[in-house]
Order: sequence, then C-alpha cells, then structure tokens
Amino acid sequence: MVSANESLQFWIECQVLIRLTMKRNTLSYTLGLLLSLSLYSCNEEYLIKNPLDSPSSETFISNEQELNMAVTGAYNALYQAPKATPMPFPLTIDYASDIGWERNTNALQILGLGNADANNEFTSDFWNLLYIGIQRCNTILEKVENLNAVVPEAVLNQRISEVRFLRAYYYFFLNELFGGVPLLTKNVPLAESAIPRATKEETNNFILAELDASVINLPETATGSNLGRATKGAALALKSRAALFNKKYQEAADAAKAVMELNQYQLHNNFEQLFKYAGESSKEIIWAIQYKKGLATHSISSQFYSRLMQGFSNKIPVQSLIDSYECTDGLNIDKSPLFDPKKPFLNRDPRLTQTVVLPQTLSLGVIFETHPDSTMTWDYRDATPKRIANTDATNAYASFSGYLWRKYADPIDFTDRTNSELNAILFRYAEVLLNYVEAKTELNQIDNSVYEAINQVRQRPSVAMPAIATGKSQSQMRSIVRKERKYELSAEGLRLFDIRRWNIAHQVMPGDLLGRIRTGWLANAPTIDENGTPNYAQVSNRAEMRVIEKRNFNAERDYVWPIPRIETEVNPNLTQNKNY
Repeated sequence: MVSANESLQFWIECQVLIRLTMKRNTLSYTLGLLLSLSLYSCNEEYLIKNPLDSPSSETFISNEQELNMAVTGAYNALYQAPKATPMPFPLTIDYASDIGWERNTNALQILGLGNADANNEFTSDFWNLLYIGIQRCNTILEKVENLNAVVPEAVLNQRISEVRFLRAYYYFFLNELFGGVPLLTKNVPLAESAIPRATKEETNNFILAELDASVINLPETATGSNLGRATKGAALALKSRAALFNKKYQEAADAAKAVMELNQYQLHNNFEQLFKYAGESSKEIIWAIQYKKGLATHSISSQFYSRLMQGFSNKIPVQSLIDSYECTDGLNIDKSPLFDPKKPFLNRDPRLTQTVVLPQTLSLGVIFETHPDSTMTWDYRDATPKRIANTDATNAYASFSGYLWRKYADPIDFTDRTNSELNAILFRYAEVLLNYVEAKTELNQIDNSVYEAINQVRQRPSVAMPAIATGKSQSQMRSIVRKERKYELSAEGLRLFDIRRWNIAHQVMPGDLLGRIRTGWLANAPTIDENGTPNYAQVSNRAEMRVIEKRNFNAERDYVWPIPRIETEVNPNLTQNKNY
C-alpha cells in the first residue's frame, strides 16, 4: 500500500469543502481546509476549469489508475492517529480500559479517568478520522458507476468490495464507541446534511449487510503489492466481531466458521514473535496496517520502551492485568498451589511474559527493574555483560505500574524509535477462534468444535497451557472464554469493547488503578472473579501498592463516548449521548 499522491489529497479536500458532501467537520478543520485551498489558488475562476495535469472533482476516477489511487486514499484513513497518541488508532483504546493507562496528561488519560465530556479531543479525533474514511468511501462508490466500460469487471468489483468493507470497518468503530451514529451512505448537499442518528442496531445491520455483499468479490489472499488490502477472511472476521459484539451469536459463529473453512490461516507457533518484524508474514494474520519508512510509520516503540532504553514508558499495563493470568496448571493464582507470592511470575501462563515486560526480566538486552534500590542493572547487549546505571529505578517518569508492554516493542526499532514500520495487526486467527467459542457458548451449543477452537489458542507450542476439558456448563465456558480473551488479546485494542458488551465496565473501571509494590511483592494472591478480575481487598499489604490514579465510571453515561460538541451544535438533529 502506498500513500495517495498530492493530487488525490487536493481533490479530496476540495470535495469536502466545495461540494459540502458531509457536514461533520469541526470549524477548525474547515478553516484549515480553507487555508490549504487558498494556497492552491482555488479561486472561483480556477474551480470551474478542469486542470490539464491533475484530476478534478468533476473528472476524477475516470480510469483504472485513478480508481486504484482513490481506493488507496480510502485505505489511508487507517494511518490517521488521534493527537493524544502517535499510534495506530485501533490499538489506542486499551488505555481507556481496565488493563492499561496513559501517563501523559492528555485527552486519552482524561477518558480513562472517567472525566471526559463532549469537548474531549481524543473522542473527537476518532469521530473525525472515521468519517473522513467514510466520506472517501462514499465518494468512490458514487463515481464508479461510470467505469463499467473502462475498468475490467473483475477489477472493478474487487475495488468496490474493498471500499464497502472499509466503510463497514469505519462504521464499526463509530457504532461501538458512540452508539448509533448518522448513517451516511452517499454524499449529501448542505441543505440535507442535518442527518439524525441511526440506532445502534440499524448501523450494525448495515455493517453486516455490507460485509455480506463485499465478501463475494474479495480475494482469498493478498500478497506482494496487494498486502494490506481486504480479503474474504478480513470481511468475515469483521462480520464475526460485529455480530458477536451485538449479540447476533448465530451470525457471529457462522462468520467465524467461514473463516476457519477458508483454510488460509493457522496459529503462529511463537506467540511473542507474532508481534515483531519476524512475525509479519505469519499465516495467523488476517489483516494488518502496512507500514514502510518514507510512506507511513508510527511511534509505538517510543511509547512502550523503558526510560533506560530511551522510551517514554507512557502507555503501560497495570497490576490487575498481571494478576489475571493463570498458573501453568490452568488455575487462577488465588486457587493454584503453584503460585508463590515471593516469586509471583514463576509457573504462570507464558503469555504473561510474552505480552508484558515483568520486573527482573530481559528487555531489549537489559534487565528491567523499577525497584528504587536497583540503581544499577545488567546490560547484556555486548558479548561481555556489564553493570550500567538504571534510570528505570530513578527517573520520575519511569513506568508508574512497574510493567511495560512487550507486544509491538521490537528491539529492531531501537535506533529509530519514533519511526517504526512494524505492521499493526487488525484481525488475526486467534480472535476469530475465540469469537467462535464465545458465540457458540452464548448459543449454548458447546460441542467438540468449541473445545477444539479454544484449545488451539491455549496450546500453541509457545503457550502450551492445559487443554480445557469437555463437559463444561454454559456459565463455566463463558468464564473461560472471557478470561482467555484477556490473556490472548491484551494491548490489541479490544478490551474496552469487551468490558462494555459484557456489562462489567462499571465493575472493573472505577476505583484505584494500581501498580506494583515498588519495594516488593503482594503478600498473598488477590481474589480472582469469573471474568479474571482481581480484587485486592484481602491482600494484607494492599496499602503498599502504588495508586496510579483514582478512576470514575458513571454507568449511566460511560458505556458510550460523547458525541463531539461541535457536531451537535452544527447539526440540530444529532442528539447527544445521555448525561454528557
């Protein structure tokens, strides 16, 4: 995938301003467009002429080359990022959930804290970037009607299907984050732009219908220069997710099963490697944002690396995630005889240390430790190990929880931490398998296929957790799959969606957000509930745990994000979510 060229970007901006296709831009964004258009000398005389050396809004998408360029522009919305965090936007949402924290005092931290309002910049950025993608998709779909005679039918049908898939993907995020939203399927004039919200169910039904239509003409694989383009597997994976999240369990199970029956995907043997450059070609990856220096990069490494390794440590996992992981006997730490409070990371699900950088473990060739007495640490990057000053123990902005993310923190990025080209996974086969397990569980159809699916995830060679034995009740399997999603999918942007749709966000979000005891460990295990959530009330030295922040959560408000205030002000038919 390559970036759209300047002429396409110019055309898109002209479309937004001149044709007034969608009334969803903020005033500041509109002023920015006015400025950019003035720099291009878009005066009235110019606009009524078709340029000789670049596309115009009247003639653009007149051949296959321009179609491909426009579709690339629709994909490029994936590369947008909220101002609060220079990361792929789908991965940022975990820091507004119970498993992660954003250290910077910005709109994302305020959102996680439970103090967001309709002026929150992070939620507004999401709204804007997703509707930018939708606007581009709508414009393409309107223009392609004139291409039947000039673009090969197979190519045209595939490109149309890609665009419909992308529009469904963008609407999925809007619908799950904000509730029902204005459902724009075509560009509208200003006089007709005060569009009311569709319901969440209506929007989800539209998404599922679009995916059913798009999957027909999408290819089974995307290789070479087509890497990053939509495939049948991506459309079906999104359908399984969108159906599951909206309690359409049969559709979710059927879509997940269809992915399985494509026989295109398999779990990667090495779980940790999957999120490194070495895993980018894995058959587990169904769809990922493709990055390449000179075209598009991100800054995950700078956000995740320790202070000692010249990162910011500002997006971190918290203690409640660490204590959720089972012991290697398949029991929670409050039940397992293998758990030793003095050695809390021994005999634990291997995904814990493959997901999180734990104290006294190797990270980027150096032993990571935040204990205040550990002013020196070991550096193994050279042939001869040596002791070096440990700023993770002395820097005021070292990890506040005492933990770091290992996922996506590839050592290869060390020399260029703000310019990573590591692909961001949007769908992978393990999620599809867990979607299938959960959907079948909610249908109370817990047959052998359910056990086979979940045990594939638990027993990949680098994980090798005990198999789930048959004979489980619906409530038992529900608990198992919910915990499994937490172990498997942390730091991949799905946790907030999960705790909302399970209706447990009001239980797991409010209260003290905790980090480790800086000078030691918990004296005894916390109590772990059926969803894998720790409760520290009975931990004898609970008072020594670091309180990172005290979070709020209003169950009458915070299950959805606020509609940006500017949107409700310019559109009188756009209602705000309750209590914002």
